[in-house]
Amino acid sequence: MSSTYTLIKGTVPLLISMPHNGEKIPQDIADTMVPSALKVPDTDWHKDKLYDFAKAMGAYIIMPEYNRYVIDLNRDPDGVDLYPGANSTELCPTTGFDLSPLYLDGKTPDENEIQRRIKTYWQPYHQALADTLAEIKGQFGRAVLLEAHSILSHVPRFFEGQLPDFNFGTANGASCTPEMLEQVQSLDYAPYSMVSNGRFKGGFITRHFGQPEQDVHALQLELSQRTYMNEPSPEYNETLAAEVKPKLQALVSALIDFAQQPGQEK
Repeated sequence: MSSTYTLIKGTVPLLISMPHNGEKIPQDIADTMVPSALKVPDTDWHKDKLYDFAKAMGAYIIMPEYNRYVIDLNRDPDGVDLYPGANSTELCPTTGFDLSPLYLDGKTPDENEIQRRIKTYWQPYHQALADTLAEIKGQFGRAVLLEAHSILSHVPRFFEGQLPDFNFGTANGASCTPEMLEQVQSLDYAPYSMVSNGRFKGGFITRHFGQPEQDVHALQLELSQRTYMNEPSPEYNETLAAEVKPKLQALVSALIDFAQQPGQEK
Protein backbone atom coordinates (compact mmCIF):
# COMPACT_ATOMS: atom_id res chain seq x y z
CA MET A 1 0.00 0.00 0.00
CA SER A 2 1.25 3.44 -0.92
CA SER A 3 0.86 6.68 1.00
CA THR A 4 -0.13 8.32 -2.29
CA TYR A 5 -3.37 6.38 -2.83
CA THR A 6 -6.02 4.30 -1.09
CA LEU A 7 -7.01 0.88 -2.43
CA ILE A 8 -10.09 -0.89 -1.11
CA LYS A 9 -10.19 -4.57 -2.02
CA GLY A 10 -13.47 -5.96 -3.29
CA THR A 11 -15.25 -9.24 -3.91
CA VAL A 12 -16.51 -8.76 -7.50
CA PRO A 13 -14.57 -8.24 -10.75
CA LEU A 14 -15.07 -4.46 -10.94
CA LEU A 15 -12.46 -1.81 -10.12
CA ILE A 16 -13.63 1.80 -9.76
CA SER A 17 -10.83 4.33 -10.21
CA MET A 18 -11.23 7.98 -9.16
CA PRO A 19 -7.95 9.55 -10.34
CA HIS A 20 -9.06 13.17 -9.90
CA ASN A 21 -10.69 12.78 -6.48
CA GLY A 22 -7.60 13.73 -4.44
CA GLU A 23 -7.49 17.17 -2.85
CA LYS A 24 -4.05 17.37 -1.21
CA ILE A 25 -1.02 19.30 -2.47
CA PRO A 26 2.36 18.58 -0.82
CA GLN A 27 3.82 21.60 0.95
CA ASP A 28 6.91 21.80 -1.27
CA ILE A 29 4.69 22.09 -4.34
CA ALA A 30 2.16 24.36 -2.63
CA ASP A 31 4.99 26.82 -1.91
CA THR A 32 5.44 27.33 -5.68
CA MET A 33 1.76 27.88 -6.49
CA VAL A 34 -0.52 30.92 -6.54
CA PRO A 35 -3.06 31.14 -3.69
CA SER A 36 -6.07 30.41 -5.93
CA ALA A 37 -4.53 27.13 -7.07
CA LEU A 38 -4.44 25.86 -3.49
CA LYS A 39 -8.25 25.77 -3.55
CA VAL A 40 -7.93 23.05 -6.26
CA PRO A 41 -11.11 24.17 -8.07
CA ASP A 42 -10.77 21.61 -10.88
CA THR A 43 -11.10 18.60 -8.59
CA ASP A 44 -13.60 15.84 -9.38
CA TRP A 45 -15.29 16.68 -6.10
CA HIS A 46 -16.86 14.14 -3.72
CA LYS A 47 -16.53 11.08 -5.96
CA ASP A 48 -15.90 8.86 -2.93
CA LYS A 49 -19.06 10.17 -1.26
CA LEU A 50 -21.13 9.89 -4.43
CA TYR A 51 -20.06 6.28 -4.96
CA ASP A 52 -20.19 5.29 -1.29
CA PHE A 53 -22.63 2.50 -2.16
CA ALA A 54 -20.08 0.69 -4.33
CA LYS A 55 -18.09 -0.78 -1.47
CA ALA A 56 -21.17 -2.63 -0.20
CA MET A 57 -21.71 -3.95 -3.73
CA GLY A 58 -18.26 -5.53 -3.59
CA ALA A 59 -16.37 -3.26 -5.98
CA TYR A 60 -12.66 -2.64 -5.70
CA ILE A 61 -12.00 1.11 -5.33
CA ILE A 62 -8.80 3.13 -5.81
CA MET A 63 -8.36 6.84 -5.09
CA PRO A 64 -5.28 9.10 -4.97
CA GLU A 65 -4.44 11.31 -2.01
CA TYR A 66 -3.05 14.15 -4.13
CA ASN A 67 -4.70 16.55 -6.52
CA ARG A 68 -4.53 16.58 -10.30
CA TYR A 69 -2.61 19.87 -10.02
CA VAL A 70 0.33 17.86 -8.65
CA ILE A 71 0.19 15.46 -11.58
CA ASP A 72 -2.69 14.30 -13.73
CA LEU A 73 -2.95 10.54 -13.31
CA ASN A 74 -5.16 10.36 -16.41
CA ARG A 75 -2.51 11.69 -18.80
CA ASP A 76 0.16 9.93 -20.81
CA PRO A 77 3.51 10.25 -18.98
CA ASP A 78 5.17 10.85 -22.34
CA GLY A 79 3.02 13.93 -22.89
CA VAL A 80 0.98 12.53 -25.79
CA ASP A 81 -2.11 14.69 -26.39
CA LEU A 82 -5.36 12.80 -25.77
CA TYR A 83 -7.41 15.14 -27.94
CA PRO A 84 -5.23 16.56 -30.75
CA GLY A 85 -6.45 19.96 -31.86
CA ALA A 86 -8.48 20.53 -28.67
CA ASN A 87 -7.48 22.68 -25.71
CA SER A 88 -6.36 20.38 -22.89
CA THR A 89 -4.28 20.40 -19.72
CA GLU A 90 -0.81 18.91 -19.37
CA LEU A 91 0.56 15.99 -17.37
CA CYS A 92 1.61 18.54 -14.74
CA PRO A 93 -0.93 21.31 -15.35
CA THR A 94 0.33 24.89 -15.44
CA THR A 95 -3.09 26.52 -15.86
CA GLY A 96 -6.53 25.86 -14.44
CA PHE A 97 -9.64 25.07 -16.46
CA ASP A 98 -10.29 28.82 -16.55
CA LEU A 99 -6.79 29.34 -18.05
CA SER A 100 -5.51 31.12 -14.94
CA PRO A 101 -1.88 30.34 -13.96
CA LEU A 102 -1.33 27.79 -11.20
CA TYR A 103 2.28 28.72 -10.40
CA LEU A 104 4.15 31.76 -9.23
CA ASP A 105 6.38 33.43 -11.83
CA GLY A 106 9.35 31.24 -12.64
CA LYS A 107 8.08 28.33 -10.54
CA THR A 108 6.44 26.06 -13.12
CA PRO A 109 7.80 22.49 -12.90
CA ASP A 110 10.81 21.77 -15.09
CA GLU A 111 11.54 18.40 -16.68
CA ASN A 112 13.38 17.08 -13.63
CA GLU A 113 10.47 18.00 -11.38
CA ILE A 114 7.97 16.42 -13.77
CA GLN A 115 9.99 13.18 -13.77
CA ARG A 116 10.11 13.27 -9.97
CA ARG A 117 6.34 13.60 -9.80
CA ILE A 118 5.88 10.75 -12.26
CA LYS A 119 8.01 8.50 -10.06
CA THR A 120 6.48 9.65 -6.77
CA TYR A 121 2.79 9.96 -7.63
CA TRP A 122 1.97 8.69 -11.13
CA GLN A 123 3.79 5.35 -11.19
CA PRO A 124 2.49 3.99 -7.87
CA TYR A 125 -1.13 4.62 -8.87
CA HIS A 126 -0.69 3.02 -12.27
CA GLN A 127 1.18 0.07 -10.85
CA ALA A 128 -1.68 -0.46 -8.42
CA LEU A 129 -4.16 -0.28 -11.30
CA ALA A 130 -2.19 -2.84 -13.28
CA ASP A 131 -1.70 -5.18 -10.32
CA THR A 132 -5.33 -4.99 -9.20
CA LEU A 133 -6.73 -5.59 -12.67
CA ALA A 134 -4.37 -8.56 -13.06
CA GLU A 135 -5.51 -9.89 -9.68
CA ILE A 136 -9.17 -9.52 -10.66
CA LYS A 137 -8.61 -11.11 -14.07
CA GLY A 138 -6.72 -13.99 -12.48
CA GLN A 139 -9.44 -14.64 -9.91
CA PHE A 140 -12.55 -14.10 -12.01
CA GLY A 141 -11.42 -14.56 -15.62
CA ARG A 142 -12.56 -11.07 -16.56
CA ALA A 143 -11.95 -7.56 -15.22
CA VAL A 144 -13.92 -4.34 -15.68
CA LEU A 145 -12.56 -0.88 -14.89
CA LEU A 146 -14.86 2.09 -14.32
CA GLU A 147 -13.11 5.44 -14.49
CA ALA A 148 -15.26 7.72 -12.33
CA HIS A 149 -14.89 11.41 -13.19
CA SER A 150 -16.91 14.61 -12.94
CA ILE A 151 -16.66 18.14 -14.28
CA LEU A 152 -18.51 21.45 -14.24
CA SER A 153 -21.37 21.53 -16.72
CA HIS A 154 -19.93 24.68 -18.33
CA VAL A 155 -16.20 24.83 -19.15
CA PRO A 156 -15.70 26.98 -22.27
CA ARG A 157 -12.06 25.88 -22.49
CA PHE A 158 -13.11 22.31 -23.30
CA PHE A 159 -16.60 22.45 -24.82
CA GLU A 160 -19.33 24.85 -25.90
CA GLY A 161 -22.56 25.26 -23.99
CA GLN A 162 -23.76 22.83 -21.35
CA LEU A 163 -22.27 19.35 -21.14
CA PRO A 164 -24.65 16.35 -21.13
CA ASP A 165 -25.12 14.81 -17.69
CA PHE A 166 -23.68 11.33 -18.32
CA ASN A 167 -20.70 11.25 -20.70
CA PHE A 168 -19.42 7.75 -21.38
CA GLY A 169 -16.11 7.12 -23.12
CA THR A 170 -14.73 3.90 -24.55
CA ALA A 171 -12.03 5.32 -26.85
CA ASN A 172 -14.57 5.07 -29.68
CA GLY A 173 -15.22 1.42 -28.87
CA ALA A 174 -11.62 0.29 -28.38
CA SER A 175 -11.60 -0.07 -24.57
CA CYS A 176 -14.48 -2.55 -24.10
CA THR A 177 -16.71 -4.87 -26.08
CA PRO A 178 -19.76 -3.50 -27.90
CA GLU A 179 -21.87 -5.72 -25.64
CA MET A 180 -20.70 -3.96 -22.49
CA LEU A 181 -21.35 -0.51 -23.89
CA GLU A 182 -24.78 -1.63 -25.11
CA GLN A 183 -25.65 -2.80 -21.60
CA VAL A 184 -24.60 0.58 -20.24
CA GLN A 185 -26.50 2.53 -22.89
CA SER A 186 -29.66 0.48 -22.39
CA LEU A 187 -30.10 1.70 -18.80
CA ASP A 188 -32.72 4.33 -18.02
CA TYR A 189 -30.95 7.62 -17.28
CA ALA A 190 -34.05 9.83 -17.43
CA PRO A 191 -34.41 12.66 -16.58
CA TYR A 192 -30.66 12.99 -17.19
CA SER A 193 -29.07 13.33 -20.62
CA MET A 194 -26.53 10.75 -21.80
CA VAL A 195 -24.02 10.50 -24.62
CA SER A 196 -21.27 8.03 -25.53
CA ASN A 197 -17.92 9.00 -27.05
CA GLY A 198 -18.89 12.64 -27.42
CA ARG A 199 -16.53 15.33 -26.14
CA PHE A 200 -15.06 12.86 -23.63
CA LYS A 201 -13.96 9.55 -25.11
CA GLY A 202 -11.92 8.25 -22.17
CA GLY A 203 -8.55 9.45 -20.94
CA PHE A 204 -5.20 7.71 -20.76
CA ILE A 205 -6.27 5.19 -18.11
CA THR A 206 -9.29 4.01 -20.09
CA ARG A 207 -7.32 3.80 -23.31
CA HIS A 208 -4.29 2.14 -21.76
CA PHE A 209 -5.96 -0.46 -19.54
CA GLY A 210 -9.01 -1.23 -21.65
CA GLN A 211 -7.94 -4.36 -23.54
CA PRO A 212 -11.11 -6.25 -24.45
CA GLU A 213 -9.12 -8.81 -26.43
CA GLN A 214 -7.60 -9.78 -23.07
CA ASP A 215 -11.04 -9.62 -21.38
CA VAL A 216 -10.12 -6.43 -19.50
CA HIS A 217 -12.77 -3.81 -20.23
CA ALA A 218 -12.65 -0.09 -19.38
CA LEU A 219 -15.30 2.62 -19.38
CA GLN A 220 -14.99 6.27 -18.39
CA LEU A 221 -17.92 8.24 -16.98
CA GLU A 222 -17.56 12.00 -16.97
CA LEU A 223 -20.50 13.08 -14.85
CA SER A 224 -21.74 16.66 -14.96
CA GLN A 225 -21.36 18.21 -11.52
CA ARG A 226 -24.74 19.87 -11.90
CA THR A 227 -26.24 16.45 -11.12
CA TYR A 228 -24.97 16.38 -7.52
CA MET A 229 -23.38 19.71 -6.57
CA ASN A 230 -24.27 23.36 -6.11
CA GLU A 231 -22.03 24.29 -8.99
CA PRO A 232 -19.97 26.29 -9.61
CA SER A 233 -19.16 25.97 -5.90
CA PRO A 234 -17.54 22.74 -4.62
CA GLU A 235 -20.51 22.15 -2.31
CA TYR A 236 -22.15 18.72 -2.29
CA ASN A 237 -25.95 18.82 -2.63
CA GLU A 238 -27.50 15.92 -0.70
CA THR A 239 -30.87 16.27 -2.44
CA LEU A 240 -29.41 16.22 -5.95
CA ALA A 241 -27.03 13.40 -5.06
CA ALA A 242 -29.87 11.27 -3.72
CA GLU A 243 -31.61 11.62 -7.09
CA VAL A 244 -28.64 10.68 -9.26
CA LYS A 245 -27.23 7.91 -7.06
CA PRO A 246 -29.80 5.29 -8.18
CA LYS A 247 -28.63 5.82 -11.75
CA LEU A 248 -25.01 5.29 -10.69
CA GLN A 249 -25.99 2.20 -8.70
CA ALA A 250 -27.73 0.78 -11.75
CA LEU A 251 -24.60 1.47 -13.81
CA VAL A 252 -22.32 -0.24 -11.29
CA SER A 253 -24.72 -3.17 -11.06
CA ALA A 254 -24.75 -3.56 -14.85
CA LEU A 255 -20.96 -3.50 -14.99
CA ILE A 256 -20.74 -6.13 -12.25
CA ASP A 257 -23.26 -8.30 -14.12
CA PHE A 258 -21.19 -8.02 -17.28
CA ALA A 259 -17.96 -8.68 -15.38
CA GLN A 260 -19.39 -11.85 -13.84
CA GLN A 261 -20.27 -13.36 -17.19
CA PRO A 262 -17.92 -16.15 -18.29
CA GLY A 263 -14.66 -14.71 -19.52
CA GLN A 264 -12.97 -15.57 -22.77
CA GLU A 265 -10.32 -18.21 -22.56
CA LYS A 266 -6.95 -16.95 -23.70
